[in-house]
Amino acid sequence: MKILVASDEKTNVTNMVLSYLKEKGHEVSVCGALVSDDKKWHWAEISQEAGEKVAKGEFDMGVFFCWSGTGISMAANKVKGIRAALCWDEETAKLARKWNNANVLCMSLRYVSETVAKEIIDGWLAASFDEEGLNQAHKLDQW
Repeated sequence: MKILVASDEKTNVTNMVLSYLKEKGHEVSVCGALVSDDKKWHWAEISQEAGEKVAKGEFDMGVFFCWSGTGISMAANKVKGIRAALCWDEETAKLARKWNNANVLCMSLRYVSETVAKEIIDGWLAASFDEEGLNQAHKLDQW
């Protein structure tokens, strides 16, 4: 699977997530501060750029980070075709994929540890969209 990882800051958590996704056999690309920390990156700028790449189909899904996770998820959801979910635990990540067909996983750099990030990613990747919710997901795309 092609996954775009974007963040406004490079941290131990973002480094671990990149390594973990690659270990699991995914093709991983980066955006924002993960490309270069030579400048100060703004979460809104990053989420728009990264969200557009996911929405255009250049990537199967995205994993986005900012300090709280809230800003990057709100900004990503402004991109047509993006269904970003801010997830704090594995169950929330599973349900975001299953019920909401989320295509961008957002996490907090402040609150999510490396261990919890692995659990969230495992839940996210293990889940798939439940076809019973198909009509609701189509309504989401029309927002």
